[in-house]
Amino acid sequence: MARVSQAHLDARRRQILDAAALCFARNGFHATSMQDVLKEADLSAGAVYRYFSGKEELITAIVSEVLGEVRAAFEAAAAQSPPPSPDVLVPSVLSRTLGLRESLTLDGVPAFPRLVVQVWSEIPRNDELAAVLREGYGSVRAAWGRIVEAYQKAGTMRSDVPPDHVARTMIAAVLGFIAQQSLFGPTPVEILRDGLRALMSVPGTEPEARGSQLG
Repeated sequence: MARVSQAHLDARRRQILDAAALCFARNGFHATSMQDVLKEADLSAGAVYRYFSGKEELITAIVSEVLGEVRAAFEAAAAQSPPPSPDVLVPSVLSRTLGLRESLTLDGVPAFPRLVVQVWSEIPRNDELAAVLREGYGSVRAAWGRIVEAYQKAGTMRSDVPPDHVARTMIAAVLGFIAQQSLFGPTPVEILRDGLRALMSVPGTEPEARGSQLG
């Protein structure tokens, strides 16, 4: 029997993951059957089950892949001295994440934002997926924390705000931007870039003394 190359195995795995992502984005996780995935991938059951045991493993693999890409990008930024500014770094990572999946469309509209929202809705019912997301979110937060520390060390960001507070805010901005795309349609990443630049231009203010407004 001819030996199957690793490139062929990787391509087949990619084919299955992309088909599953489209199905989940289109109909949601629970309304999607493995038969739907087989049809979308145009593969036999044996070909798919060789790689994945079922829907739960498929969605976990999709989420792990995305979080791994995002984590690696921010960890690479954290290793730079100084890291790129937020208005450069955030749109760059988001553009790359979306660009890698630009071929996944539903009725001509990118499917990835819809997939993200479907994943969020599954978290309360899927402990394994929730654990994967918590771990991935934590690693991205940690990388962002190191980036903020580098900003503060370089004097480009005020140092009286805990790095984790900034990390959570930046992640929230990205997740909110993706949610808007899911709800209202595609939006250029340059809008997020411009918004961050505008916010960065607001003059800093000293925090008010405690009790100054409440007496």
